Amino acid sequence: MPAAERIHRDVVSYVRRSARMNESQQRAWDAHHDAWVVPLSTGARSTSVAADASVDWARVFGREARLCVEIGSGTGHAITALAEAMPDANLVAFEVFAPAVASTLGRLARHGVTNVRVVLADGAQALATVFASASISELWTFFPDPWHKARHHKRRLVSPEFAEVVASRLTADGAWRLATDWADYAEAMREVLDAAPGLANCCDGWAPRYELRPTTKYEQRGLDAGRRIYDLAYRRAGV
Repeated sequence: MPAAERIHRDVVSYVRRSARMNESQQRAWDAHHDAWVVPLSTGARSTSVAADASVDWARVFGREARLCVEIGSGTGHAITALAEAMPDANLVAFEVFAPAVASTLGRLARHGVTNVRVVLADGAQALATVFASASISELWTFFPDPWHKARHHKRRLVSPEFAEVVASRLTADGAWRLATDWADYAEAMREVLDAAPGLANCCDGWAPRYELRPTTKYEQRGLDAGRRIYDLAYRRAGV
C-alpha cells in the first residue's frame, strides 16, 4: 500500500477539542474566513481530507511563488512571523481546531500579513493529496504533540509512512524542519528520519536553531521547565 494511502487512517496525531470560539475569535473568523481559509473536500471526519481533494495553490494565492507549509500551526504565532520574514513565499498553515484557526486569522490581520492561507484539516493527510510531487520548498513541524505513553506512540506525527510522503513532496533544494522540547521524542524522530530512504539529515545530527523560527509559548514552556530544545532538518536524499 502506498504511503499516501496509509496516512489516511483512523489514528490521528491530535486530540479532538471543543470548536467553541470566544467573541474575538468569532469576529476574526467572520471577517477573514472567506479570504484566507482554503476549503477542502472532507472525508469521514470533519478534519480529514477526501482522497480526491485538490488545490491550485497559484490560483489560491493569486501568484506563483515558492511554497512553504506548516503542519500544526496552532494560533499562528510561528506562521505569522515566518510570513513576515518571507514575503516572497506562499505559506500554507494546517490546523485542526477552528478556534485556533480563528486566532490565526486575527493575528495575521493585526500584523498585516497577506501571504498565508489556512486550512482547517489534518495536514498529515492533506500533504499527499493537495500538493504535487516536488512542490514544497519548506515544511515545518514545530513542537508536535509528543504522545508520551508508549501505547499512544502510534499517534505521533513523525512516522516512516509520513516521512516517505514528505520526501516525495519536497523540492530538490527543499527542507523539512522540526523542533521539540522532549528528548525522547527528539531521539525517536531522528531515528525514524535518519532511517527514511528518501531523506538525508542536513546536519549529520541535531540542527542549529532555525533562525526564522520565533519563540512560541510551547518552546518557552519547555525552556521554563528546563528542557533542551532539539532542532532537526532534512532534505531529499539523492539530489
